[in-house]
Amino acid sequence: MKKVMLVFGTRPEAIKMCPLVNELKTRKNIETIVCVTGQHRQMLDQVLTTFNVIPDYDLSIMKQGQTLFDITTGILGGIKDVLEKVKPDVCLVHGDTSTTFVTALACFYLQIPIGHVEAGLRTYDIYSPYPEEFNRQAVGIISKFNFAPTELAKQHLLDEGKNPDSIYVTGNTVIDAMRYTVVENYSHPELDWVGDDRMIFVTAHRRENLGQPMHNMFRAIRRVLEEHPDVKAIYPIHMNPVVRKAAEEELGGCDRIHIIEPIEVFDCHNFEARCHLCLTDSGGIQEECPSYGKPVLVMRDTTERPEGVDAGTLKLVGTDEETIYEWFTKLLDDKSEYEKMAHAANPYGDGYACERIADILERNL
Repeated sequence: MKKVMLVFGTRPEAIKMCPLVNELKTRKNIETIVCVTGQHRQMLDQVLTTFNVIPDYDLSIMKQGQTLFDITTGILGGIKDVLEKVKPDVCLVHGDTSTTFVTALACFYLQIPIGHVEAGLRTYDIYSPYPEEFNRQAVGIISKFNFAPTELAKQHLLDEGKNPDSIYVTGNTVIDAMRYTVVENYSHPELDWVGDDRMIFVTAHRRENLGQPMHNMFRAIRRVLEEHPDVKAIYPIHMNPVVRKAAEEELGGCDRIHIIEPIEVFDCHNFEARCHLCLTDSGGIQEECPSYGKPVLVMRDTTERPEGVDAGTLKLVGTDEETIYEWFTKLLDDKSEYEKMAHAANPYGDGYACERIADILERNL
Protein backbone atom coordinates (compact mmCIF):
# COMPACT_ATOMS: atom_id res chain seq x y z
CA MET A 1 0.00 0.00 0.00
CA LYS A 2 1.53 3.30 -1.13
CA LYS A 3 0.80 6.55 0.69
CA VAL A 4 -0.23 9.53 -1.43
CA MET A 5 -0.61 12.77 0.49
CA LEU A 6 -2.38 15.76 -1.05
CA VAL A 7 -1.72 19.22 0.38
CA PHE A 8 -3.74 22.31 -0.54
CA GLY A 9 -4.98 25.42 1.18
CA THR A 10 -6.96 27.78 -1.05
CA ARG A 11 -10.37 27.62 -2.67
CA PRO A 12 -9.07 27.33 -6.26
CA GLU A 13 -6.71 24.52 -5.26
CA ALA A 14 -9.48 22.67 -3.47
CA ILE A 15 -11.79 22.83 -6.50
CA LYS A 16 -9.10 21.14 -8.58
CA MET A 17 -7.75 18.72 -5.96
CA CYS A 18 -10.93 17.39 -4.33
CA PRO A 19 -11.97 15.40 -7.43
CA LEU A 20 -8.49 13.86 -7.40
CA VAL A 21 -8.81 13.01 -3.70
CA ASN A 22 -12.04 11.18 -4.41
CA GLU A 23 -10.58 9.35 -7.41
CA LEU A 24 -7.51 8.21 -5.45
CA LYS A 25 -9.74 6.91 -2.67
CA THR A 26 -11.23 4.42 -5.12
CA ARG A 27 -7.81 2.83 -5.72
CA LYS A 28 -7.14 -0.24 -3.55
CA ASN A 29 -3.34 0.06 -3.73
CA ILE A 30 -3.25 3.66 -2.54
CA GLU A 31 -3.74 5.12 0.93
CA THR A 32 -4.94 8.70 0.43
CA ILE A 33 -4.09 11.32 3.07
CA VAL A 34 -5.35 14.91 2.89
CA CYS A 35 -3.69 17.88 4.59
CA VAL A 36 -5.09 21.39 4.25
CA THR A 37 -3.16 24.47 5.32
CA GLY A 38 -6.18 26.76 5.67
CA GLN A 39 -4.46 29.51 3.65
CA HIS A 40 -8.07 30.41 2.81
CA ARG A 41 -10.50 29.38 5.53
CA GLN A 42 -14.19 29.95 4.87
CA MET A 43 -13.84 29.62 1.10
CA LEU A 44 -11.76 26.44 1.45
CA ASP A 45 -14.29 24.86 3.80
CA GLN A 46 -17.12 25.50 1.33
CA VAL A 47 -15.36 23.42 -1.33
CA LEU A 48 -14.49 20.60 1.06
CA THR A 49 -18.16 20.34 1.98
CA THR A 50 -19.26 20.34 -1.67
CA PHE A 51 -17.00 17.40 -2.53
CA ASN A 52 -17.45 15.65 0.83
CA VAL A 53 -13.70 15.68 1.56
CA ILE A 54 -12.68 15.52 5.22
CA PRO A 55 -9.02 16.47 5.82
CA ASP A 56 -6.84 14.20 7.92
CA TYR A 57 -4.72 17.20 8.95
CA ASP A 58 -5.56 20.90 9.10
CA LEU A 59 -2.81 23.45 9.82
CA SER A 60 -5.33 26.35 10.13
CA ILE A 61 -2.71 28.99 9.42
CA MET A 62 -5.01 31.79 8.25
CA LYS A 63 -5.03 34.96 10.30
CA GLN A 64 -6.39 38.47 9.87
CA GLY A 65 -4.35 40.62 7.50
CA GLN A 66 -1.92 37.80 6.71
CA THR A 67 1.09 38.57 4.52
CA LEU A 68 3.17 36.31 2.31
CA PHE A 69 5.66 36.12 5.18
CA ASP A 70 2.92 34.93 7.57
CA ILE A 71 1.66 32.30 5.11
CA THR A 72 5.13 31.00 4.29
CA THR A 73 6.42 30.70 7.84
CA GLY A 74 3.08 29.39 9.11
CA ILE A 75 2.98 26.52 6.63
CA LEU A 76 6.68 25.70 6.88
CA GLY A 77 6.42 25.52 10.65
CA GLY A 78 3.35 23.29 10.60
CA ILE A 79 3.88 20.95 7.65
CA LYS A 80 7.15 19.40 8.88
CA ASP A 81 5.52 17.42 11.69
CA VAL A 82 2.77 16.14 9.40
CA LEU A 83 5.20 14.99 6.73
CA GLU A 84 7.44 13.27 9.28
CA LYS A 85 4.44 11.49 10.81
CA VAL A 86 2.79 10.39 7.55
CA LYS A 87 6.00 9.61 5.59
CA PRO A 88 4.18 9.70 2.22
CA ASP A 89 5.61 7.96 -0.84
CA VAL A 90 4.64 11.04 -2.82
CA CYS A 91 3.14 14.40 -1.92
CA LEU A 92 0.81 16.04 -4.44
CA VAL A 93 0.56 19.82 -4.65
CA HIS A 94 -1.37 21.95 -7.08
CA GLY A 95 -0.57 24.88 -9.31
CA ASP A 96 1.00 28.00 -7.92
CA THR A 97 -0.07 29.05 -4.42
CA SER A 98 2.13 29.75 -1.43
CA THR A 99 0.82 26.47 0.03
CA THR A 100 2.14 24.71 -3.07
CA PHE A 101 5.58 26.30 -2.95
CA VAL A 102 6.14 25.93 0.80
CA THR A 103 4.95 22.31 0.87
CA ALA A 104 7.25 21.46 -2.03
CA LEU A 105 10.14 23.14 -0.21
CA ALA A 106 9.43 21.16 2.96
CA CYS A 107 9.26 17.92 0.96
CA PHE A 108 12.57 18.78 -0.68
CA TYR A 109 14.16 19.25 2.74
CA LEU A 110 12.81 15.83 3.80
CA GLN A 111 13.55 14.21 0.40
CA ILE A 112 9.92 13.30 -0.20
CA PRO A 113 8.97 13.11 -3.91
CA ILE A 114 6.62 15.83 -5.19
CA GLY A 115 3.87 15.39 -7.76
CA HIS A 116 2.88 18.72 -9.32
CA VAL A 117 -0.72 18.83 -10.53
CA GLU A 118 -1.25 21.56 -13.19
CA ALA A 119 2.47 21.73 -13.92
CA GLY A 120 4.11 23.76 -16.65
CA LEU A 121 1.99 26.92 -16.72
CA ARG A 122 4.20 29.93 -17.38
CA THR A 123 4.19 33.66 -18.09
CA TYR A 124 7.98 33.97 -17.62
CA ASP A 125 7.39 37.30 -15.87
CA ILE A 126 8.39 36.54 -12.29
CA TYR A 127 6.16 39.33 -10.93
CA SER A 128 3.05 38.56 -13.00
CA PRO A 129 1.07 36.94 -11.55
CA TYR A 130 2.73 37.64 -8.20
CA PRO A 131 3.79 35.53 -6.32
CA GLU A 132 2.29 32.69 -8.35
CA GLU A 133 4.73 32.69 -11.27
CA PHE A 134 7.70 32.26 -8.92
CA ASN A 135 5.85 29.56 -6.99
CA ARG A 136 5.12 27.41 -10.03
CA GLN A 137 8.64 27.75 -11.45
CA ALA A 138 10.19 26.87 -8.09
CA VAL A 139 8.01 23.78 -7.69
CA GLY A 140 8.96 22.76 -11.21
CA ILE A 141 12.59 22.48 -10.12
CA ILE A 142 11.68 20.06 -7.33
CA SER A 143 8.87 17.90 -8.71
CA LYS A 144 9.32 14.24 -9.69
CA PHE A 145 5.90 13.87 -11.37
CA ASN A 146 4.73 16.72 -13.59
CA PHE A 147 1.05 16.48 -14.49
CA ALA A 148 0.75 19.01 -17.30
CA PRO A 149 -2.77 20.04 -18.35
CA THR A 150 -1.87 20.76 -22.00
CA GLU A 151 0.78 20.10 -24.63
CA LEU A 152 1.97 23.71 -24.31
CA ALA A 153 2.53 23.24 -20.58
CA LYS A 154 4.52 20.09 -21.39
CA GLN A 155 6.62 22.03 -23.88
CA HIS A 156 7.47 24.66 -21.25
CA LEU A 157 8.80 21.92 -18.99
CA LEU A 158 10.80 20.35 -21.80
CA ASP A 159 12.27 23.75 -22.70
CA GLU A 160 13.39 24.07 -19.07
CA GLY A 161 15.24 20.76 -19.27
CA LYS A 162 12.84 18.56 -17.33
CA ASN A 163 13.14 14.82 -17.88
CA PRO A 164 10.55 13.92 -20.57
CA ASP A 165 9.73 10.73 -18.65
CA SER A 166 8.56 12.85 -15.70
CA ILE A 167 5.96 14.78 -17.73
CA TYR A 168 2.41 13.53 -18.30
CA VAL A 169 -0.27 15.44 -20.24
CA THR A 170 -3.50 14.75 -18.34
CA GLY A 171 -5.89 17.64 -19.01
CA ASN A 172 -6.98 19.94 -16.20
CA THR A 173 -8.73 18.51 -13.14
CA VAL A 174 -11.08 21.52 -13.01
CA ILE A 175 -12.94 20.06 -15.99
CA ASP A 176 -13.41 16.89 -13.91
CA ALA A 177 -14.88 19.00 -11.09
CA MET A 178 -17.43 20.59 -13.40
CA ARG A 179 -18.78 17.21 -14.47
CA TYR A 180 -20.19 16.88 -10.93
CA THR A 181 -21.20 20.45 -10.09
CA VAL A 182 -23.23 21.82 -13.02
CA VAL A 183 -26.90 20.76 -13.01
CA GLU A 184 -29.84 21.58 -15.26
CA ASN A 185 -32.40 22.37 -12.57
CA TYR A 186 -30.23 24.93 -10.74
CA SER A 187 -31.89 28.00 -9.23
CA HIS A 188 -30.63 30.94 -7.18
CA PRO A 189 -32.19 34.24 -5.98
CA GLU A 190 -29.51 36.22 -7.83
CA LEU A 191 -30.42 34.53 -11.11
CA ASP A 192 -34.05 35.43 -10.39
CA TRP A 193 -32.91 39.05 -10.04
CA VAL A 194 -31.16 38.90 -13.42
CA GLY A 195 -34.30 37.49 -15.04
CA ASP A 196 -34.21 37.69 -18.84
CA ASP A 197 -31.33 40.18 -18.94
CA ARG A 198 -27.86 39.14 -20.06
CA MET A 199 -25.83 38.17 -17.00
CA ILE A 200 -22.17 39.10 -16.62
CA PHE A 201 -20.12 37.12 -14.13
CA VAL A 202 -17.31 39.16 -12.55
CA THR A 203 -14.40 38.11 -10.36
CA ALA A 204 -11.52 40.37 -9.34
CA HIS A 205 -9.03 39.89 -6.54
CA ARG A 206 -5.52 39.52 -7.99
CA ARG A 207 -2.76 40.81 -5.73
CA GLU A 208 -0.95 42.65 -8.55
CA ASN A 209 -4.22 44.40 -9.50
CA LEU A 210 -4.79 45.96 -6.08
CA GLY A 211 -4.79 49.75 -6.24
CA GLN A 212 -5.24 51.75 -9.44
CA PRO A 213 -5.60 48.77 -11.80
CA MET A 214 -8.61 47.50 -9.84
CA HIS A 215 -10.21 50.95 -9.83
CA ASN A 216 -9.75 51.07 -13.62
CA MET A 217 -11.41 47.67 -13.98
CA PHE A 218 -14.41 48.59 -11.85
CA ARG A 219 -14.90 51.97 -13.57
CA ALA A 220 -14.96 50.33 -17.00
CA ILE A 221 -17.48 47.73 -15.84
CA ARG A 222 -19.77 50.37 -14.35
CA ARG A 223 -19.71 52.49 -17.52
CA VAL A 224 -20.72 49.55 -19.70
CA LEU A 225 -23.48 48.39 -17.37
CA GLU A 226 -24.98 51.88 -17.20
CA GLU A 227 -25.05 52.03 -21.02
CA HIS A 228 -26.78 48.64 -21.48
CA PRO A 229 -30.21 48.38 -19.82
CA ASP A 230 -30.53 44.68 -20.74
CA VAL A 231 -27.35 43.68 -18.89
CA LYS A 232 -26.80 42.88 -15.20
CA ALA A 233 -23.66 41.73 -13.39
CA ILE A 234 -23.04 39.50 -10.40
CA TYR A 235 -19.76 39.88 -8.53
CA PRO A 236 -18.98 37.44 -5.69
CA ILE A 237 -16.45 39.61 -3.91
CA HIS A 238 -13.19 38.41 -2.37
CA MET A 239 -12.66 38.61 1.38
CA ASN A 240 -9.70 41.00 0.99
CA PRO A 241 -10.72 44.36 2.55
CA VAL A 242 -8.69 46.28 -0.05
CA VAL A 243 -10.75 44.69 -2.83
CA ARG A 244 -13.98 45.47 -0.97
CA LYS A 245 -13.03 49.10 -0.45
CA ALA A 246 -12.25 49.59 -4.16
CA ALA A 247 -15.52 47.91 -5.17
CA GLU A 248 -17.54 50.10 -2.83
CA GLU A 249 -15.85 53.26 -4.12
CA GLU A 250 -16.34 52.46 -7.81
CA LEU A 251 -19.42 50.22 -7.95
CA GLY A 252 -21.41 51.35 -4.92
CA GLY A 253 -24.90 52.57 -5.79
CA CYS A 254 -24.93 50.94 -9.25
CA ASP A 255 -28.26 49.11 -9.47
CA ARG A 256 -27.13 46.91 -12.39
CA ILE A 257 -24.52 44.99 -10.39
CA HIS A 258 -25.03 42.86 -7.29
CA ILE A 259 -21.91 42.50 -5.15
CA ILE A 260 -22.46 39.36 -3.11
CA GLU A 261 -20.48 37.36 -0.57
CA PRO A 262 -18.19 34.55 -1.85
CA ILE A 263 -20.18 31.62 -3.20
CA GLU A 264 -19.56 27.91 -3.05
CA VAL A 265 -17.99 26.12 -6.01
CA PHE A 266 -21.36 24.51 -6.81
CA ASP A 267 -22.93 27.95 -7.21
CA CYS A 268 -19.89 29.40 -8.96
CA HIS A 269 -19.86 26.76 -11.70
CA ASN A 270 -23.60 27.06 -12.23
CA PHE A 271 -23.37 30.86 -12.45
CA GLU A 272 -20.59 30.47 -15.04
CA ALA A 273 -22.68 28.04 -17.06
CA ARG A 274 -25.55 30.54 -17.18
CA CYS A 275 -23.69 33.81 -17.73
CA HIS A 276 -23.46 35.67 -21.05
CA LEU A 277 -19.77 36.36 -20.59
CA CYS A 278 -17.19 36.64 -17.82
CA LEU A 279 -14.77 39.38 -16.78
CA THR A 280 -12.07 38.09 -14.46
CA ASP A 281 -8.50 38.35 -13.25
CA SER A 282 -8.69 34.80 -11.88
CA GLY A 283 -6.89 31.77 -13.26
CA GLY A 284 -9.28 28.85 -13.01
CA ILE A 285 -12.23 30.67 -14.57
CA GLN A 286 -10.15 31.01 -17.73
CA GLU A 287 -10.44 27.23 -18.00
CA GLU A 288 -13.97 26.81 -16.69
CA CYS A 289 -16.07 29.29 -18.67
CA PRO A 290 -14.91 28.10 -22.11
CA SER A 291 -16.28 24.66 -21.22
CA TYR A 292 -19.74 26.25 -21.32
CA GLY A 293 -19.06 28.30 -24.45
CA LYS A 294 -18.78 31.56 -22.52
CA PRO A 295 -16.29 34.23 -23.68
CA VAL A 296 -13.82 35.45 -21.06
CA LEU A 297 -12.20 38.89 -20.86
CA VAL A 298 -9.07 38.49 -18.75
CA MET A 299 -8.27 41.68 -16.85
CA ARG A 300 -4.56 41.02 -16.54
CA ASP A 301 -1.47 41.97 -18.51
CA THR A 302 -0.26 38.37 -18.73
CA THR A 303 -1.81 34.92 -18.55
CA GLU A 304 -0.24 31.55 -17.84
CA ARG A 305 -3.07 30.04 -19.88
CA PRO A 306 -2.24 31.22 -23.42
CA GLU A 307 -3.89 28.12 -24.88
CA GLY A 308 -7.23 29.83 -24.31
CA VAL A 309 -6.04 33.02 -26.01
CA ASP A 310 -4.72 31.01 -28.97
CA ALA A 311 -7.96 29.02 -29.18
CA GLY A 312 -10.01 32.24 -29.11
CA THR A 313 -11.93 31.52 -25.89
CA LEU A 314 -10.06 34.23 -23.93
CA LYS A 315 -9.17 37.84 -24.68
CA LEU A 316 -6.37 39.41 -22.66
CA VAL A 317 -7.54 43.00 -22.05
CA GLY A 318 -5.18 44.17 -19.29
CA THR A 319 -6.25 46.69 -16.66
CA ASP A 320 -6.58 49.84 -18.76
CA GLU A 321 -10.06 51.30 -18.32
CA GLU A 322 -10.60 52.17 -21.98
CA THR A 323 -9.43 48.77 -23.26
CA ILE A 324 -11.74 46.89 -20.89
CA TYR A 325 -14.61 49.24 -21.79
CA GLU A 326 -13.98 48.76 -25.52
CA TRP A 327 -13.91 44.94 -25.44
CA PHE A 328 -16.76 44.58 -22.96
CA THR A 329 -18.90 46.83 -25.19
CA LYS A 330 -17.84 44.97 -28.33
CA LEU A 331 -18.87 41.57 -26.99
CA LEU A 332 -22.25 42.94 -25.95
CA ASP A 333 -22.95 44.82 -29.20
CA ASP A 334 -21.19 42.76 -31.88
CA LYS A 335 -22.91 39.38 -32.21
CA SER A 336 -20.34 37.96 -34.64
CA GLU A 337 -17.45 38.83 -32.30
CA TYR A 338 -19.31 37.19 -29.41
CA GLU A 339 -20.13 34.05 -31.41
CA LYS A 340 -16.53 33.72 -32.53
CA MET A 341 -15.36 33.45 -28.91
CA ALA A 342 -18.35 31.43 -27.70
CA HIS A 343 -17.83 28.67 -30.26
CA ALA A 344 -14.08 28.30 -29.90
CA ALA A 345 -12.88 24.89 -28.72
CA ASN A 346 -11.90 24.50 -25.05
CA PRO A 347 -8.26 23.32 -24.92
CA TYR A 348 -8.24 22.24 -21.28
CA GLY A 349 -9.40 18.64 -21.29
CA ASP A 350 -12.22 16.12 -21.33
CA GLY A 351 -13.02 15.62 -17.63
CA TYR A 352 -10.86 12.53 -17.00
CA ALA A 353 -7.63 14.12 -15.74
CA CYS A 354 -8.00 12.69 -12.22
CA GLU A 355 -8.37 9.17 -13.57
CA ARG A 356 -5.21 9.58 -15.66
CA ILE A 357 -3.21 10.94 -12.70
CA ALA A 358 -4.33 8.09 -10.45
CA ASP A 359 -3.40 5.55 -13.15
CA ILE A 360 0.07 7.09 -13.48
CA LEU A 361 0.67 7.02 -9.75
CA GLU A 362 -0.48 3.40 -9.49
CA ARG A 363 1.95 2.38 -12.25
CA ASN A 364 4.92 4.30 -10.93
CA LEU A 365 4.84 4.08 -7.15
